[in-house]
Amino acid sequence: MRIQRRSLKKARIEIIPMIDTIFFLLVFFMISTLSMAQYTGMPVNLPKAASGQQAPAESAAITIDKAGRLFLNRQAIDKSALGDSLQQQLAKNPDLLVVINADDVVEHGQVVEVMDIARGANVAKMAIAVKPKEQTR
Repeated sequence: MRIQRRSLKKARIEIIPMIDTIFFLLVFFMISTLSMAQYTGMPVNLPKAASGQQAPAESAAITIDKAGRLFLNRQAIDKSALGDSLQQQLAKNPDLLVVINADDVVEHGQVVEVMDIARGANVAKMAIAVKPKEQTR
C-alpha cells in the first residue's frame, strides 16, 4: 500500500507588512525630529543670500532688531553683559555656535561690534543668519 506524502509548503516571508512598518517608523522619526528643533532668536527681517542654510540646534542666537536693541536667545541684554553671558554658555557647551540675526536695516558697524564682543568671549564658531534667495529660472 502506498501512502501519499503531503507536499511541503515552502516558508515565505511577507515583505509588504515589513515595508509598511519601516515606512511608519521613518515618518515617525522625521516628524519627531522636526518637533525637537527650537528657534531661539527673535523674529527679524533677515537679508537674503544664495548660500543660506538652517542653523543647527546647538546654537545661541544674538538678535539685533530694527531699533538696534540686542537680544540673546530672546532675552534683552546690554552689550556690556553680552560677553559674560556668552562665556557662561561656552562653559556649558564648548562647541557652541553663535548665530547673529540682524535685521536687514541694521548698520554693518553694529553687527561687527557684536561679532567683536563674541570673539572677545572666545567664541570659535560664529555665523550670520540669512534667508535663502528665491531661485529664478
